[in-house]
Amino acid sequence: MNVIESTDRGLYCAKADVYIDPWKPVPRALITHGHSDHARPGHDAYACVKSSKAILRHRLGPIKMTTYNYGETFTINGVKFSFHPAGHVIGSAQIRIEQDGEVWVVTGDYKLEDDGISETYEQLQCHAMITESTFGLPVYDWTDQEEVYNDINNWWSENADDGTTTFLTAYSLGKAQRILQHLDQSIGTVYCHGAIANMNDAIVNSGIDLNPYHKVNADNKADDYKTAIVLSPPSALNSAWIKRFKNPSVGVASGWMALRGARRRRGADRGFILSDHCDWKSLNQAITDSGATRIYPTHGYTQIFSQWLTEKGYDSQPIETAFIGETLDAEPQEETKV
Repeated sequence: MNVIESTDRGLYCAKADVYIDPWKPVPRALITHGHSDHARPGHDAYACVKSSKAILRHRLGPIKMTTYNYGETFTINGVKFSFHPAGHVIGSAQIRIEQDGEVWVVTGDYKLEDDGISETYEQLQCHAMITESTFGLPVYDWTDQEEVYNDINNWWSENADDGTTTFLTAYSLGKAQRILQHLDQSIGTVYCHGAIANMNDAIVNSGIDLNPYHKVNADNKADDYKTAIVLSPPSALNSAWIKRFKNPSVGVASGWMALRGARRRRGADRGFILSDHCDWKSLNQAITDSGATRIYPTHGYTQIFSQWLTEKGYDSQPIETAFIGETLDAEPQEETKV
């Protein structure tokens, strides 16, 4: 590897002296998106796409930050950089790097499916691609998202008819907003855990419209939630916070619900297969369409996926990173405060 190197601090472009999503403090960091395994505190200076600014401020505080439009080129020590939509969450970006006529793309986390709220994935052409492989096995084959939203709304409606609170876990950045935009609010009221409500507020204050939501607070009574749906981060499922709801029907929205036994492991009544990452088919499609011959998986099933790519004729080897991707038990940024 020459344009991008793997170091103990993160992915590094030596000629430009910049890091991409570093996990240890560095002088200059380019950030693909706001999940905390990619956007860590402690860097001297940050650069990101404009629609990620409010999210990074919300999570990292008063950092020194430069923002760019999608597709806007900027040059550092003769190396050209630009951010391009990754389709993962609001403000997520792939980073295109052009050095001495060679083009590399660092995808960050991404998905090809248009979720109706995140900026839609842009297919880039490159010589080398550093790609996530969170769900890099054939077993991960996503259900059509409209079918999933219908299932969620039907489940909520049935619970509301029975006077049962509907409790659904979703990441506070990304999946929560995606689900919020597709809930049938004629069924009842949408409540959000403080972590999700605060993230929603930051996104709305940045100029992005979201459907109505209410923050769970201490003044609410248990009866207020009888016909409601409550969106919560996964970590709240096993906390004292959930005890304020009387015998809720619990659901989990995650790509991991594609695995047998995952719903039972979380003690949930319902599991919905919904991910903000590529499934197996989408990963392979993105790689094929990129035109790249060198592929470097970064997290997830890196060894298996890299071996598959090698058998397909690619020059591939995995890269060790501190990126987490989607997990079943928690989200990259643990937020449990109300």
